[in-house]
Amino acid sequence: MKHDPALNPSALRQRAAAHRAMALAALHANSSLSVRLRRYNDHMAKARALEAQGGVQ
Repeated sequence: MKHDPALNPSALRQRAAAHRAMALAALHANSSLSVRLRRYNDHMAKARALEAQGGVQ
């Protein structure tokens, strides 16, 4: 069983920034519009959740 280690605020910021970058990359991918939008929304939701978890602005 794999456990996620407790993340400090700096690590949460880095992960949120990574998901934001992946979201932007998804918009420019060579995929259909619906796939790009879904991937963008999924990554942005993860970034927002990480920010809420760590109180990141």
